[in-house]
Amino acid sequence: MKKIVLLKLCLLLTPVMMAQGLTDALRYGSEDITGTARFNAMGGAFGALGGDLSAIGINPASSAVFLQNSASVTFGVNGIESDARYFNGRTNSSENDLNIGQIGGVFVFDNFNENSKWKKFTLGLNFNQTSSHDNDLFVAGTGNTSIASFFTEQAQGISLDVLTLGAGESIQSVYSFLGSNQGVKAQNAFLGFQGFLFDPVTDDPGNTRYVSNVAGNRFGQDYVQLSQGQNGKYTFNLGAQYGDQLYFGMNINSHIIDYEESSIILEENSNPNSLVDRIQFENNLSVIGAGFSAQLGTIVKLTDFRLGFTYDTPTWFVISEETSQYLETRRSENNQNITEIINPRSVNIFADYNFRTPGKYMGSVAYIFGEDGLLSFDYSYRDFSNIQFGSSNDSSFAVQNQLINNTFKGVSSFKVGGEYRINQLSLRGGLNYEQSPYQDDLILGDRQGFSTGLGYNVGNYSFDIAYSRSTQSRNQQLYAVGLTDAASIDAVNSNFIFTLGIQL
Repeated sequence: MKKIVLLKLCLLLTPVMMAQGLTDALRYGSEDITGTARFNAMGGAFGALGGDLSAIGINPASSAVFLQNSASVTFGVNGIESDARYFNGRTNSSENDLNIGQIGGVFVFDNFNENSKWKKFTLGLNFNQTSSHDNDLFVAGTGNTSIASFFTEQAQGISLDVLTLGAGESIQSVYSFLGSNQGVKAQNAFLGFQGFLFDPVTDDPGNTRYVSNVAGNRFGQDYVQLSQGQNGKYTFNLGAQYGDQLYFGMNINSHIIDYEESSIILEENSNPNSLVDRIQFENNLSVIGAGFSAQLGTIVKLTDFRLGFTYDTPTWFVISEETSQYLETRRSENNQNITEIINPRSVNIFADYNFRTPGKYMGSVAYIFGEDGLLSFDYSYRDFSNIQFGSSNDSSFAVQNQLINNTFKGVSSFKVGGEYRINQLSLRGGLNYEQSPYQDDLILGDRQGFSTGLGYNVGNYSFDIAYSRSTQSRNQQLYAVGLTDAASIDAVNSNFIFTLGIQL
């Protein structure tokens, strides 16, 4: 018999009870090409160039290239359009949002000691949005597996007495008790049993086997995933110029994760012998994270050529998560439709856990055509199989980390950018390509994109605009167990960026 506990709207769970997934690992550990309009327009290929606030974020030596104090602020309209195919259904969804993608400044301190080879020192402060999570995804079609299978599989191995309400117990109290003692799997099973989605094989309180009350193989399913938030990086930069050819820099970065997601599935069927003909299931997730990383970089100036080298340490995060759930079902009994609403009205507050992203190496080369223009190329490498949940001596995430190691791989990315100047006007363009982090790129394909833009200088002021577009395909499972059917999604990200710069 379950122990009766006092109702708590918030409960503390150990990390092992939360199932962090591969999608979470990539969401927290990936970065997009974001920043100033000039940086975006040239595809982010700034590792050997410097002289741009967002370039500091990929090579700390970039600040030492500045000749005078500078500041900039960037506004962007980020849009994502998703074309989803799920069995016989095809849907299109889109989302647009306005944001401040970058704001910062760099201060240049010239060394007036003519006998010193250290020409100047720089101090930079900058914020860059490294990725946007704003997205509305809609999937619809006639599937052959019911969401009831998710709950039925979760219940296998859990005794019947755990899922049954006892005297004096409520949905809220049992849901909270299960969360703090047996975890999310037991909570899912409890919701499904209370919603009549499955029955026990026997009425023995110790029964641990269950069969679904949803029959057939045709299910009309509408799935919605709504997300918002961002990953961001605050950078404190120190740079220096040595002689006429060498630039050095170091970044200390503070990272943030702000993510909210709601996923809702609505399923209906008219299959014979199906007790339940309508199911609505909602999951809500809220994530806050704070992290730390460092970067070291150098730029070497060789006449018309410039070379850049950068090392990014891993980023060490501490992440907090909260979840809530809701289930509504409709069944037919004695020629009557009966609706069950199982709303625990509880928030699961999980214990904070550690998360580590992989480090990154980058090499860059640029060619300067005098005063007329430039071409730039960046290559970087990150091994996503080194992503890790928890600390190195934390065994509670061992299975998840082994799955990451077996699923992910090292990733190469390539960026090419160019700029041509006509008096005060600059014409820009760029290309970028990044490999899939999955060993099986059918799960998530490579990402490729292009960008273009204009810049205009008026004295100490600069005005820059850019447009960038990237595409990536993926097969997204709706749920990790049970209803594991995947929707095939082609996503297109389009960004319009405007930057106002000033030299002080």
